[in-house]
Amino acid sequence: MRSRVLNLSLILAVLMASKAVLSQEVIDRVAARVENDIILASDVRALGRYQVFIDGKSESDAQILDRLIDQWIVRNEASAARYPQPSDEEVQRSLARLKRSFSSPAEFEDRRRQSGLSSEELLAMVKSQLYLNNYLDTRFRPSTQVEEKDVEKFYKERVVPRAESRGQTPPALADARDFIQEALVQGAIDEQADRWLKESRSRIRVENLLNESKP
Repeated sequence: MRSRVLNLSLILAVLMASKAVLSQEVIDRVAARVENDIILASDVRALGRYQVFIDGKSESDAQILDRLIDQWIVRNEASAARYPQPSDEEVQRSLARLKRSFSSPAEFEDRRRQSGLSSEELLAMVKSQLYLNNYLDTRFRPSTQVEEKDVEKFYKERVVPRAESRGQTPPALADARDFIQEALVQGAIDEQADRWLKESRSRIRVENLLNESKP
């Protein structure tokens, strides 16, 4: 009798474990295959939560998946080039800048909790985004040039109107020059990166399974 009870308990344990595995499969499925790698539905949800944290809202799952595919391209090339991960000090500085973008530490924590991100998940996301941005900056900044006429145009069309709309006196061009140059450089890097990613997309094999991945 005891042996029969033990066998029954073992069977119940196996059934419960199988049910847990099946439940996990429903929760996390493959959203896309990129070459020999996969992007999981949980990756889509994680980036969506990060977007909610940063912007208060997220893109659609399809748009987020596109971003993850682009990130795969960047990460794959960076890894092949043995591009170094950011140091702990760099990550902490990036996190500190992110915190300063909120009106207060309380607002930062409230937004983090509302987004569903744990402190560890947020730190991992900050590190990942920093790695990708650093690589793109290293790859495209050397070929980026900013002309004086572009600086003056940005000043007249963006800086002056923005200050005046706030009832403020516009800063002198000389004082705003470094900020304007960096903004233009970042814009040029983004444009080059977008072109490169579009070209790279045409050379890789992508199978979108997002709709199939929904329970």
